[in-house]
Amino acid sequence: MRIVQHGHSCFEFADSGLTVVVDPHDGKSIGIKTPVVTADAVLMTHDHYDHCAARIVRGNHEDVMARDGEFEVKGLKVRGLPTFHDAKRGEERGRNTMYLFSMDGLSICHCGDLGAMPDDDVIAAIRGVDLLFVPVGEIFTMHLAEVREFIERVNPHIIVPMHYRVGGLSIPLTPLDDFLSMIPEDAVAYVGNEVDLMPEDLPEIKECWVFTS
Repeated sequence: MRIVQHGHSCFEFADSGLTVVVDPHDGKSIGIKTPVVTADAVLMTHDHYDHCAARIVRGNHEDVMARDGEFEVKGLKVRGLPTFHDAKRGEERGRNTMYLFSMDGLSICHCGDLGAMPDDDVIAAIRGVDLLFVPVGEIFTMHLAEVREFIERVNPHIIVPMHYRVGGLSIPLTPLDDFLSMIPEDAVAYVGNEVDLMPEDLPEIKECWVFTS
């Protein structure tokens, strides 16, 4: 499986037959580079402008907006898990759907803008997932103390932080270093902008993978 970071919370996942993009943004609206990507399917965790710019994705893609439950998109089996974008059960910023799916034998959970600790049944559904993509910029998502508890409860093989402050970003978020200060230094790997990964490549101990442009 190939994983490519396109900034903010936008990631591309591809195997030999399918390319999926999750939470595309248009770049200019948030002050960073516009993603250049072609996909078969686009999954959007919620309808905020920095996560739902499916129009910028090239190709004849099928689009899914905040869909809970089990479904298929272009042959990919996906489970949408209901969560909230804030600590008041959606009263402030609405609902958020986390997506759980597998490609090339690897399980992936993209948390979108997770704003509060998920219910126990949602935690159980993703416990032990191979790759957990979690927002760490705090301002519009969980505070770091909750993020840490969430990661401990899920116990993924690989943690991928996203949705944090970078140069040019017009959205007020906290920087990545605030999150990384909670992670042992020897568990942090800087993997560049793109990685190829198969089940046999999973680390023996839990790692935090930082994608860099």
